[in-house]
Amino acid sequence: MALDPTHLTGIQRSLDDLGTPLHDVTFCVVDLETTGGSAETCSITEIGAVKLCSGRSLGTFQTLVNPGCAIPPRITVLTGISESIVHTAPRIEEALAAFLEFLGGAVVVGHNVRFDLRFLDAALRSQQRPSLTNRSVDTCALARRLLGEEVPNHKLGTLASRLRLDHQPSHRALDDALATGDLLHVLIERATALGVTGLDDLLSLPTMAGHAQAKKLRLTDDLPRGPGVYLFKDRHHNVLYVGKATNLRARVRSYFSSDTRRKTGALLRETASLEHQPCHTPLEAAVREIRLIHQHQPRYNRQGKRRGRPTYVKLTLGEAFPRLSIVRQVRDDGALYVGPFGSHRAAAVVVDAIHAAAPLRRCTARPGRQDRPAACTAAQLGVATCPCSGAVTSAQYQHIIDRVVTGIESDHRVLLDPLADKMAELARAERFEEAADTRDRAAALSRALRRRQRAQQLRQAGRLIVEVPGMGGVELLAGQLVDAWGVDTPSEGRLALAGRIGPADESLAIDEALVVASWLHSHADRSRLIHAEHGLSQSATPLPDFQGERDRAA
Repeated sequence: MALDPTHLTGIQRSLDDLGTPLHDVTFCVVDLETTGGSAETCSITEIGAVKLCSGRSLGTFQTLVNPGCAIPPRITVLTGISESIVHTAPRIEEALAAFLEFLGGAVVVGHNVRFDLRFLDAALRSQQRPSLTNRSVDTCALARRLLGEEVPNHKLGTLASRLRLDHQPSHRALDDALATGDLLHVLIERATALGVTGLDDLLSLPTMAGHAQAKKLRLTDDLPRGPGVYLFKDRHHNVLYVGKATNLRARVRSYFSSDTRRKTGALLRETASLEHQPCHTPLEAAVREIRLIHQHQPRYNRQGKRRGRPTYVKLTLGEAFPRLSIVRQVRDDGALYVGPFGSHRAAAVVVDAIHAAAPLRRCTARPGRQDRPAACTAAQLGVATCPCSGAVTSAQYQHIIDRVVTGIESDHRVLLDPLADKMAELARAERFEEAADTRDRAAALSRALRRRQRAQQLRQAGRLIVEVPGMGGVELLAGQLVDAWGVDTPSEGRLALAGRIGPADESLAIDEALVVASWLHSHADRSRLIHAEHGLSQSATPLPDFQGERDRAA
């Protein structure tokens, strides 16, 4: 067993940060010789490995392994490894322990690395040890993407010959590992043409390099590995799409690999340039995304994102007999709004829920101008009132409106309790499908009211300063972001957004408050409230989500 002990005493660099520059990544190129092709029924006969960093060899590892079983003659002919050669070699338990010590936290590299990993994991399982968690790179997959038709095939021997590598494979573990290490360096050099600079780039390259728009990967060269927003633009500099990310580089490059949404291909075909705006925190990125979408109304956001065209439920308080409607715009008209919603259909579910809880009028005629000889159909069925027929006075109808307003703004039980009662009644009558429909409407209404409640509390709190350990902090004014800073950002480097306070579009103010409220809620257990101008209240009565009723209503 040949082992370089000088490289076992150091602590391996953590690779949790996938943006580690490639010249700082430690690779361990591995090759195994085995008694056959099945990891479940065959055994390892030899392990060879070379550890590489910054183009230099840090050490090698090589050992024969006694498989404890017969070695087929064809394997002996191929590798030269016979039973007599491995007779005095260590068993897999000893060899594997030494190899794992050599490997440490390095990135595993192999030519068809899945073959080697399957055998190593099978050996670990046989010893009741956990599987390897090291990240891995397959030089065979990289060669397919980067060399294409330059070579007749992508076998290690062919590549070593055509590329004139310093080491040539021989079907012995260490020779093959050394040749694979040479190949890795050639492939990394080729990969730089596609903007590969970090480990994350290299891991995703096999799927990206074959993308129809791979030549546009160069647009991602300058993207940082931190939070921010990105804008895809066409050749006329029109914004096609706006998105946010906690890791800008990884997210945008994923459009060339893992993002299989139907619109992605069309978006990339139209993209001519890419703009990005770094942010100190994910919240700042989310807020910038909201503002940019409202500003530019990008075509691809309208196709796939709610915030491109928000939908709201409106209670028209400005008329004598208010009613519910679904609108695209929030106006300063004294009406009461709930939303935004992801679609017209989602808003319609909430309208149905409120109608089921309170007998609001559903007709669109103007009461007093178009008197009806009889009530409208909904009123005749007993699920609505009909002021047009004169069956209800303005004072009587105002009592209904007061209940609905109370149910939306303060005591949500006024609207949710009637729905819960109706659901239970339908379930007792074994009308389970109707009970399930009522449950779904109630759950949708509860979610909408919960989100509105959080946003309203935030907007009424005035100026807030909140810090999250390890993430930085934010300053808010009436639910809008005015300042943000990272965990290591000096005070003079903080990003002031005060010039964007008070957007003319009330829809934007609502959308932004909802995003901020959701972020604060998700980090409530870690957040530290530094300052609250008017306090930040929480509802004493939590809203039911109706999810526990699913089985009873099904």
